[in-house]
Amino acid sequence: MTGLIQTLCLTATLGLTSAPGLATSRAVQSPQQSGEERPNVIVVMADDLGFGDVSPTNADCKIATPHLQEMADQGLTFYDAHTPSSVCTPTRYGLLTGRYNWRSRLAKGVLSGTSKHLIPADRPTLGHLMKGAGYHTSMIGKWHLGWDWHKDGKEIDFTKPVKNGPSINGFDQYYAHCGSLDMPPYVWVDTGRVTAVPDRTEGVTSKEDRYGWYRKGPIGADFHIDDVLPHLFNKSMEHVTARAEEAKAGKPFFLYLALPAPHTPIVPVPPFKGASKLNPYADFVMQVDHHMGELMEAVKEAGLDDNTLVIFTSDNGCSPQANFELLQGKGHFSSGVYRGHKADIYEGGHRVPFVARWPGKIKPGGKTDALACLTDVYATLEAITGQERKPLGGEDGYSLLPVFNGEDTSGRNALVSHSIGGSFAIRQGEWKLCLSAGSGGWSAPREPAAKEQGLPPMQLFNLTEDPAETNNLADEQPEKVKALLLLLDKQVRNGRCTPGSEVENDRKVDYLPKGVTLPAK
Repeated sequence: MTGLIQTLCLTATLGLTSAPGLATSRAVQSPQQSGEERPNVIVVMADDLGFGDVSPTNADCKIATPHLQEMADQGLTFYDAHTPSSVCTPTRYGLLTGRYNWRSRLAKGVLSGTSKHLIPADRPTLGHLMKGAGYHTSMIGKWHLGWDWHKDGKEIDFTKPVKNGPSINGFDQYYAHCGSLDMPPYVWVDTGRVTAVPDRTEGVTSKEDRYGWYRKGPIGADFHIDDVLPHLFNKSMEHVTARAEEAKAGKPFFLYLALPAPHTPIVPVPPFKGASKLNPYADFVMQVDHHMGELMEAVKEAGLDDNTLVIFTSDNGCSPQANFELLQGKGHFSSGVYRGHKADIYEGGHRVPFVARWPGKIKPGGKTDALACLTDVYATLEAITGQERKPLGGEDGYSLLPVFNGEDTSGRNALVSHSIGGSFAIRQGEWKLCLSAGSGGWSAPREPAAKEQGLPPMQLFNLTEDPAETNNLADEQPEKVKALLLLLDKQVRNGRCTPGSEVENDRKVDYLPKGVTLPAK
């Protein structure tokens, strides 16, 4: 092995970052360290919104998103930001814990609306982090991380308290639906209590409505599918207004707003219905954009604009439910130039919009190619609130504060991605190794078909030269494959991708495809 390869492998296997990146991270002062007022923080996560679905990340976007564009013009847009998974539940786990989802008991797939809670009470989360910094913490919207319904046999007793919801994960209050908006039961839970027990059973099949379908199940008297998106934004704006005086008096708030859109059921309402002249999915994206504008205006009207950090992102790439064939026929590409979509290990599955706006702290109109993952939000807020890194919490996150301050990197030089089927990818710099024969998800070739076709079990891409991931270089670059496999192995075994003491994963993590063995160091 050459000296260069040895150095590469050592850097990779230890998960080290360059000294300049680490030095930059240390040099940036948090507002608390510099004696400034702590900002209110609002993190908004859209559901199934693709990298190419908004104008800040796609100049050729055919969907009008003027409010998100204004947010980008006043803030910072990331072009290389990723979700830890290409589907809902695991990404939400990663965002809230700052830890890769595959370290948890959820090895693949997503939870249902009746699944038990995934994040234990003793696992540090954004809720705990911000509460520990003196913040009021609130969660509104799509939880999809499980909570424990009271059951009499197999039936849910909706009159009894819901246990182990967001309140055990550091949130002072929450107002949420259990899962995706196409998953029953359809009731609102307000900090452990159902607001209205189901009074009917409801559902729409995909044959009845290609875009607006949702699974049949019990639904509460105050739960109206078409009104869910505006309802949640209204709740959020009311929350901002209610917290304003305390925020100005030194008790800032943290709001995690998890949207149900533009995921199915895709149910745009007037005046957005038909407004895009593309299809209902595009209409629904326009509606999300409109409500984001309303939320930003509510922050201004509450007198909090100058001291509020707002982050807008998505939980994974766009879903095929958007009707790609129709959209592409009209010149719109939900994944932009990238391959794949929701569920996939390819870039379209996990590269997402990420825009941060913080007046007076983030320079307006900024654009960055800094590598970022939603697990970095934990470390970022930890740095902003001036808290010390702890052994647990944010194990897989780097602070984006240096990037907010104009630096080129957070110190992150590697990224682990994960598909719905449990396939892994490891990236370092421009090189990405997919440990799958196919997409690992829903796009062709799916894993069973790829194996039947005899496709190789690993795919190596140079994203700089081949952003669409069309040219597998694994056979031509065996040393690069080796270095990336060793890097992944080290980050799996260490229980973290950041410097620090080794910690345990919650389960034995199997990441190698059948027939692939780990090379010798």
